[in-house]
Amino acid sequence: MYYWFILLIGIERLAELAVSRRNAKWSFAQGGREFGQRHYPVMVTMHSLLLLSCVTEVAMTDRPFVPWLGWPMVGVVVISTAVRWWCVAVLGKHWNPRLIVIKGAPLVQRGPYRWLHHPNYTAVTAEVAALPLVHSAWVTAIVFSVANALVLTVRIRAENVALGYA
Repeated sequence: MYYWFILLIGIERLAELAVSRRNAKWSFAQGGREFGQRHYPVMVTMHSLLLLSCVTEVAMTDRPFVPWLGWPMVGVVVISTAVRWWCVAVLGKHWNPRLIVIKGAPLVQRGPYRWLHHPNYTAVTAEVAALPLVHSAWVTAIVFSVANALVLTVRIRAENVALGYA
């Protein structure tokens, strides 16, 4: 069942990439400028390896499903995915995992952005920790939580510079 859950998350990520491509095309047509091109492939690779590592750790170490941990972590993954798609909906055509900024576009301050500067990254952080823990893949949870923190440190700095540009 866990492998199907990971597959579903992978399909959801592919849907995000489709939305991203469409929005990037629109943003560039509006004069958008891309920042942080060097860290974007690292982000994509890290998230791909996260899914692979979830499956690999569970398969190779025979990690058990522990209901008192697994079910709450499923809830965290579902809620974090919902928050991420809420961010996508609120940002509309401006949403993109690539860092594309249209000069003069207003800073969004509605939806989850009323409360947090980076609600998508908060949701991603929760998801990166929770997804492996659904099936007790604690090594993956630790390794990728640290990797995600490092990537987000670079990403948020780049995003703050880019938003200053706007």
